[in-house]
Amino acid sequence: MAKPPVLPKPDRWDATHGTYLTGRAYLDGADALAAEMEERWGADRLRLLVDVTLREKFDRQRYKLRQAVEGGTLEDVRREAQRMILALQTLDRAAEANGAEPIDSRCMEVAMADGTVLGIVPDETYAKLLAQEGRRLAVYTLEEIALLVATLPALGKAKEVWPGATVVKVRRNVSDPLDNIPHATGLDDPLNNDGAFS
Repeated sequence: MAKPPVLPKPDRWDATHGTYLTGRAYLDGADALAAEMEERWGADRLRLLVDVTLREKFDRQRYKLRQAVEGGTLEDVRREAQRMILALQTLDRAAEANGAEPIDSRCMEVAMADGTVLGIVPDETYAKLLAQEGRRLAVYTLEEIALLVATLPALGKAKEVWPGATVVKVRRNVSDPLDNIPHATGLDDPLNNDGAFS
């Protein structure tokens, strides 16, 4: 006998298509600002450019937002996403006031799943500058990237065979919330899956 689908608690923010879309609208704003701050200051670097008291407040806000996403109500998600936007703006202003310098526009960074920051830089000069910051960094020059691609011919072939093909699961852009609704019926209908949205 087939098991009935597990439905989320009715007061969860992602219990229906409509509440999910509303919650995603707030979360997407916070995600977009976080991506902008990462591009400006570097991956996981902004929180290190402010004093420890402000860093602690920021980390507490990150925790509250995660809790809201994992099991909160729509009001929890709205509130914590708006507070996260304020927290990011506060850190941005504090870093500027402290005289911190944004990363050079020729350096690109992205946070990896294990917490390491992957840095891609034009040459060794930039690699040495990033290495001095004391963060968990794996820094590659453009020349090293070219060597890596050359040693993985399947990767290069995939890009040739399918122009415009992209690697999936690297999330630096805000995704479309409708992608997570497989079979929409009505905005107030309960979800017909386990309620876990990515």
